[in-house]
Amino acid sequence: MKDAYILDLVRTPRGRGKVNGSLHEVKPITLFSTVLKALKERNHLPTEYVDDIILGCVTPVGEQGGNIAKAAALYSDWDERVAGLQLNRLCGSSLEAINLAAMKIRSGWENLVVAGGVESMSRVAMGSDGGPLMFDPAVNAKVNYIPQGVSADLVATLNGYTREDLDQYALRSIQRATKAMSDGLFDASMVPVFDMNQLVVLDKEEHLRSDSTLEGLSVLPAAFEKQGATGFDDMAIMKYPFLEKINHLHTAGNSSGIVDGASAILIGSADIAKQLNLKPRAKIIAASVVGSEPTIMLDGTIPSTKKALSLVGMKASDIDLWEANEAFAAPVLHFIDHYGLDIDNVNVNGGAISMGHPLGATGGMLMVNLVDELERRSLSTGMVTMCMAGGMGVSTIIELC
Repeated sequence: MKDAYILDLVRTPRGRGKVNGSLHEVKPITLFSTVLKALKERNHLPTEYVDDIILGCVTPVGEQGGNIAKAAALYSDWDERVAGLQLNRLCGSSLEAINLAAMKIRSGWENLVVAGGVESMSRVAMGSDGGPLMFDPAVNAKVNYIPQGVSADLVATLNGYTREDLDQYALRSIQRATKAMSDGLFDASMVPVFDMNQLVVLDKEEHLRSDSTLEGLSVLPAAFEKQGATGFDDMAIMKYPFLEKINHLHTAGNSSGIVDGASAILIGSADIAKQLNLKPRAKIIAASVVGSEPTIMLDGTIPSTKKALSLVGMKASDIDLWEANEAFAAPVLHFIDHYGLDIDNVNVNGGAISMGHPLGATGGMLMVNLVDELERRSLSTGMVTMCMAGGMGVSTIIELC
């Protein structure tokens, strides 16, 4: 069995996912083409050697449908022999793309694969692809599925987190991201987005509100209380009958932001790296995906992390740095508390609360952050872990080369 190596990683900045966001004028295929072209140029990559492109996208309809992975390869002037696959594992889509790429390499059947993701949330609205879990009342009631925001509030209630706990975590994320951007820590792997006239559309994080304060966060209204009142609180309490009520503590300030963006990771074998004169940066040593309880749904990171660690005989204490997706503050705090992690080693340059969560692209962006930061600190091992709607978790462990 061959080892799978990360050879290079790139991402776009994240644009505000609204019609007034800077990337709203940019089509999804152009967003992903931006990172594909960057991979090719940075690595002088002869694209005929790439076996496949695996692209995560959570809302694969309209401009993001029809196998945008293959379309983007052609649109980017990559060799026509490069194949393309579009996948949807919800929020974990691009991390799953990385894991599948690693499996392809480890099988020996393929040698060089691009994994990544794209999501233009300003142009293709979240949920516009429909689906029975969210929109079929019979399915919804049978499996006791509730909206993720209400689930996040359920996690906070079950663990006794206060509004201040969540806001403090959010402020920490914002402060870390602000410092990282100010110090230029994103510059090496973040590629600007240009318009058709080759003018820069966006070259920095747009969602980041660097002037946020704890006082400002504390006055934001609860975002999911009205949803809960429509019957979803009752469904949560039916599943957890020892609770008297759900405390609605998540707001727009301590939850992930809606943004646009794309990411791409070049993954290959040692043989192809040598042949193309590419230096491996990290080795993917374990990957896992699990299902979890669908009402609370956002704690899938815990069993998926356990599974990934067990595959290589590691403990949580063996991991130097963690990237745990900040979909909401409470699930991240729960994950940290469960494994007894040092918060100084988790999401060290901020995350989705501060910079936004471009659904299908986020896993790749987290991997970009992790590899760059391990190299910067001369550390060895890291893990990316993400929870997903419907009750799932996906995790990946890497080891620096």
